[in-house]
Amino acid sequence: MSVEKVDTLVIGAGQAGVAMSEHLSKRGVPHLVLEKNRIAESWRTARWDSLVANGPVWHDRFPGMSFDDYQPDEFAPKEKVADYFVAYAEQIKAPIRCGVEVKSVVKDGDVFRVETSEGAIEARNVVAATGAFQRPIIPTVVPAETGIVQIHSHAYRNPAQLPEGAVLVVGAGSSGTQIADELLRSGKSVYLSIGPHDRPPRRYRGKDFVWWLGALGIWDLKVPAPNTEHVTIAVSGAYGGNTVDFRRLAARGMTLLGRAETFEDGKLHFAPDLAKNIALGDANYLSLLDQADAYAKQQGLDLPEEPDARRMEPDPACVTEPILTLDLKAAGITAIIWATGYAQDFGWAKLDAFDEKGRPVHERGVSRVPGLYFVGLPWLSRRASSFIWGCWHDADYLAGYIAEGQSSRSSKSA
Repeated sequence: MSVEKVDTLVIGAGQAGVAMSEHLSKRGVPHLVLEKNRIAESWRTARWDSLVANGPVWHDRFPGMSFDDYQPDEFAPKEKVADYFVAYAEQIKAPIRCGVEVKSVVKDGDVFRVETSEGAIEARNVVAATGAFQRPIIPTVVPAETGIVQIHSHAYRNPAQLPEGAVLVVGAGSSGTQIADELLRSGKSVYLSIGPHDRPPRRYRGKDFVWWLGALGIWDLKVPAPNTEHVTIAVSGAYGGNTVDFRRLAARGMTLLGRAETFEDGKLHFAPDLAKNIALGDANYLSLLDQADAYAKQQGLDLPEEPDARRMEPDPACVTEPILTLDLKAAGITAIIWATGYAQDFGWAKLDAFDEKGRPVHERGVSRVPGLYFVGLPWLSRRASSFIWGCWHDADYLAGYIAEGQSSRSSKSA
């Protein structure tokens, strides 16, 4: 059987793969993009039904195309985001081949041998653009024998999917908070387990928080602050965009809990850290307001004052008198949604490119294996790297790096 040969093979046609294709094409680098499903498939089938982008459409996009039919400060539904990437791929004439799964990648001399569901491919360069959300993590805390339905946020679609009864949502980043809010609005009794988190304002002084992160240089931070590598961001674009306020959720009837720890005899135990986690989220929120005010003053910006943004609601009883042990049956909990993140999974890459925990070893996406690259990962080059426009800029850098290598090889062979 003949082996197909390409210069650069990009694995994955989500936002990172489409961005990579655009920049490789601009530099004249021959390439092929493989996608095991459809373009931007995760936006369609690996998210809940009502999900919208967490950033407004003026921000959560590539420079080469705007969202049609949306005002700049609106938030696009997930299907429209997927449609956007399909249209973008068509606009740039990206050489994407869908329905082809990569089974393995090995290095054979100066080339990579890639086994796929449609046969073998040889490539001089391989770019892993599969993103960071690959394997849902469900902690083995509550045994399956309890009879409680347990799913990851990856598998959650809507409230009707769950059995009658109360729901415990574990994890208070964007996904967990938005799902808990939706369940509460549907009339369900909801418990929300809250760990450490950042809690930015949705808008402040007339500007969305993503604008402030850019103005303040926060998107360009190169490395996370110590002990914040896995801290989630509680922000929402749902219902027109909202600042997440856990006290207000409690005032509407949601029961807040600390970090889930252990399970024994039908009871789930929680760390006594709820008040601390909320206080740290408040500190993050107020710090951004302080930085924004200082920047506006320094730059002489004529932005409306917003003193009410600093007003905090009183702590609810579930915070001042936290529940540390919860009998799940007595509480009527019939379902648990684990909004506990994802693990990276590069099991197909049979290469010495990872550390002892399976994480890629790289410098701005350039791996220690010559010719292998990564794009679309958190903190690949800066804080913005895993976001739509951030991965576009990372792809620009990597395409330039690949093109330089191609040029160097050409000059040597001349």
